[in-house]
Amino acid sequence: MPGDRQKNYLQLHFIVFIWGFTAVLGKLITLEALPLVWYRMLIAVLLVFGYAKIRHISLKYNTKTLISFILSGLVIALHWFTFFLAIKVSNVSVTLACLSCGAFFASLFESVFYGRKVIGYELVLGLIVALALGTILYGRQLIFGDDTPLFAEDPSGHKPNIVLGVIIALISCALSAFFAIINGRLAKLYNPVAITFYELAGGVFFISVYLFFNGSFSKSFFALRWSDIMWLFLLGSACTAYAQIAAVKVMKFISPYTMMLTINLEPVYGIAIALFVFKDSEAMGPSFYIGAFVILCTVIINGILKNNIRFKK
Repeated sequence: MPGDRQKNYLQLHFIVFIWGFTAVLGKLITLEALPLVWYRMLIAVLLVFGYAKIRHISLKYNTKTLISFILSGLVIALHWFTFFLAIKVSNVSVTLACLSCGAFFASLFESVFYGRKVIGYELVLGLIVALALGTILYGRQLIFGDDTPLFAEDPSGHKPNIVLGVIIALISCALSAFFAIINGRLAKLYNPVAITFYELAGGVFFISVYLFFNGSFSKSFFALRWSDIMWLFLLGSACTAYAQIAAVKVMKFISPYTMMLTINLEPVYGIAIALFVFKDSEAMGPSFYIGAFVILCTVIINGILKNNIRFKK
């Protein structure tokens, strides 16, 4: 029904807003990328397991189904690892800018896995979003000649490797789109809580195996700062356990491409939140609002075109 569809779109935007916090949290947490993802997924899987038990949700599935869940968990684990690695290697802005390519990857993957032709307006909208995010991040330098950095300089003196950061971030973006394709199919068949639990558990398993054989499980690995514990719990609970379950529910009614296009708002939210947290209010120039407005327009246009096509059918 139209009301239910609108409700799902609004919930998706709320989820994307929550995901906007993840880049900032990744910057605030002092851990390296892989331990960070391990703790994030471990906290989330414990919370989802507790929720499943309280709500009496069955977690029993056949072996073939469990394997599909666990393998998709490997994909999301690799996405999060490369996402946080890109932030550590470069910076928040570069990583978030590359997420704008998600619509391109989603359109490509949907044509491969769903066997449908690439729709022209999807590619056009994806390109517009990419250009809009470029305007947000670099418009001040290109248009106004302002060299003020988007974010405050790292106090540790870390010099970002932009090229490597872009490469890693694009890999992360492709993995995110691939995960959306996989979950788009799983969400229509299985309970979202069960899917989320096994995907997170699968990610923890694969990372744990690597860390074990790499000799990383040492005393120092488990010696966390209190600030890291606080940020990790927020990351694992609201930004992962809740957001993943809610996202899988929404994907029952929304296509992977539409989800990836909406996720393009994550950089806008993430940059705005980062500006607030890092107190770099001077970076909020005209180019930010121009780019954000264009992205919002593409999301609205995508929804209108999709609804018109559905109505005609």
